[in-house]
Amino acid sequence: MQLDRFRDHPSLSFVDWSLRGVGQVVFQNNPLSGLVILLALAWNSWIYAAICILGVISSTAAALLLKADRGMMRDGLYGFNGALVGLALIAFTSEDFRIGAVPSAAMAVYLICAAAFTTMAFASMGAVLGPHKVAPLTMPFVLIGWLFLFAVLKFDAIDAGPMAKPISPDQFSETVPYVLSTWYEGIGTSIGQIFFQDNWISGYVILVAIALNSRISASMGLLGAIVGTAVAAVYGGPEGAVRDGLFGYNSALTAMALGGVFLVLTWRSLLYAVFGAVVASWLWASVAIFLKPIGMPVLTSTFVLVTWLMLLGQGAFKALVPVPPAESTTPEENRARYLARETLE
Repeated sequence: MQLDRFRDHPSLSFVDWSLRGVGQVVFQNNPLSGLVILLALAWNSWIYAAICILGVISSTAAALLLKADRGMMRDGLYGFNGALVGLALIAFTSEDFRIGAVPSAAMAVYLICAAAFTTMAFASMGAVLGPHKVAPLTMPFVLIGWLFLFAVLKFDAIDAGPMAKPISPDQFSETVPYVLSTWYEGIGTSIGQIFFQDNWISGYVILVAIALNSRISASMGLLGAIVGTAVAAVYGGPEGAVRDGLFGYNSALTAMALGGVFLVLTWRSLLYAVFGAVVASWLWASVAIFLKPIGMPVLTSTFVLVTWLMLLGQGAFKALVPVPPAESTTPEENRARYLARETLE
């Protein structure tokens, strides 16, 4: 394939792997998708785009230095958690969450080490979950993100910014009516918030990046964002939180994971994915309230929790067709392989 021509290039392969790492945040093993995602971040803030690059390079370089599995490096699997950790550290220590802030020298070193540490965490979690044929997902990012964000509060060399005030539903207590912009901005920003982008235009550009590799994944991501936003609205979620995409980003990731990436897409797995998206929206509020006293953001913990719980027991449900992480490509290819096997049988 044309998109694979730089995968083993003597000088450009690392760039290819890093771009795939950016794409893998939303399950896209495609350097073009990764590049367009970086452009979406740059539309909102060049700082976030630069930090995403720094994070993915740090974690991918750590894997390269440690001689990790080359196939996994080539697929960008050692890069996406590092990208997210870098973004999180800037997002939650900057005075302006929307655009972030240029890190100090101390924060830059801290960020690089945190991103590199996700490589070890990813390998460790992969070893534990491997026998169960379940991927670590973004749990390395969530764990390392929490640990390194906690530590920021103890170091004077790193400005904690507004971190002592984590995002919680009760911050949006003022009653504001839902309007048309609540919906289209909330759905778009739900996708953007996967990368900490409080920008609905960036969110829709990220959807385009996903569609470049998989239309099914883009459709499931959009469906998950719609479901998460709608559930929050029906249950009276604060308009500000709905508009900011806070109820939808975990739902979008959950819908993509269960709707074709780790389960073959059928009408049953579609319903399964939608159900997961509904639960993920509810649990964002639950986890946000739970974490508020200790000053931690939810990150993608709701997505990981719901997806793990719905995948670990997948063998008990004959209506579902699992796709082992090592064999998963795109939902389209996963489904085509399944249908080919069914035809032969």
